Amino acid sequence: MRLQKYLAHAGVASRRRAELIIASGRVTINGETVTDPARDVSDADTITVDGGRVAGAEQRVVYAVNKPAGVLSTAKDPGGRPTVIGLIPNEKRRLYPVGRLDADVTGLLLLTNDGELANLLMHPSHEVPRTYVATIAKPPVAERTLRKLRDGVDLEDGRTAPARARRVGHDRVELTIHEGRKRQVKRMLKEVGHPVIALERVAFGPLRLADLGQGAHRRLTGTEVERLRKATA
Repeated sequence: MRLQKYLAHAGVASRRRAELIIASGRVTINGETVTDPARDVSDADTITVDGGRVAGAEQRVVYAVNKPAGVLSTAKDPGGRPTVIGLIPNEKRRLYPVGRLDADVTGLLLLTNDGELANLLMHPSHEVPRTYVATIAKPPVAERTLRKLRDGVDLEDGRTAPARARRVGHDRVELTIHEGRKRQVKRMLKEVGHPVIALERVAFGPLRLADLGQGAHRRLTGTEVERLRKATA
């Protein structure tokens, strides 16, 4: 594994930041100062940063969970309310949610200990799509309203980027967005005259919720994780 990737996986810093740390001469391998971030290393090497030894890189994992309503998208809650971390009770690694869903929103959420991947997935410049199905008030949605959603809706913080929108039932709309504004789907639908009654995220990038039961979880395969990485390219 390349040195900057090793440091990133060990939680020292992001890959970009790790490259700067290495270039500044703060890293040693087996007692030798190294400034090449592409240097190959393994757990058999003794690696230090600023004189402190770096523990071996923890195996990276990504889980998909189907978040129920009332469960918070945080690692901990001071008030003791249930969080998504509790949906994977036997996992000893420290996991974090990739983004958030409002407490009343259900559906697909990713949990991981891979901070670099999480940052890639959430960075606005990568435009990783998220797909939601909303149960709406005042149905049905007219075709002209769908066109408004597709073209962009004027909100108080600016016009939204073009989205994909289609009816999937008398009172249900599927909406795919590439932005991460707070409560964006709810705000868009309210702006076009159809307040949201219930909201479920059914896809994140190439991953779909499919038949994962509410409150259930599964660990993603290596192929699925690689597809997620490619979605950020």
